[in-house]
Amino acid sequence: MFQVEHYNGTREENYELVIKQLKALIADEPNMIANLANASALLNVFLKEINWVGFYLTDEENMLVLGPFNGLPACVRIPFGRGVCGTAASTKETQLVEDVHQFPGHIACDAASQSEIVVPMVKNGKVIGVLDIDSPIKGRFDKVDQLYLEKFVEVILAEIK
Repeated sequence: MFQVEHYNGTREENYELVIKQLKALIADEPNMIANLANASALLNVFLKEINWVGFYLTDEENMLVLGPFNGLPACVRIPFGRGVCGTAASTKETQLVEDVHQFPGHIACDAASQSEIVVPMVKNGKVIGVLDIDSPIKGRFDKVDQLYLEKFVEVILAEIK
């Protein structure tokens, strides 16, 4: 069975380890929801100083709907172009937000959230969802997080048929 290993290397080494763990978790499992649930749980254990981690999935054209997550109850539907998640979906670019209160149109699902990173999940040129992570600390996420969370999403996308 899966066991959480201690993350006591450099940030980069720790991210490489969590990506290796993700690959082991989702290998040979065709169900996307099951894989996203495990991916969310893995990041929840791995990342420190976060208060929400999960996925929004494209439900219909230009609409994200809540998927597997860890954290407090969340907004259920987010239109493309609205808030940090909707912006990531519409631009197909990772959104790294140091202070969510400075982000135009931010959707406040949890008043404790201060910073956020959202990585779009693009398969065959189409946004199928986003990985969304919130933190109660301003400036929690940086370019190292962005690089490795984008790699994390690539591993998930490689398993989606």
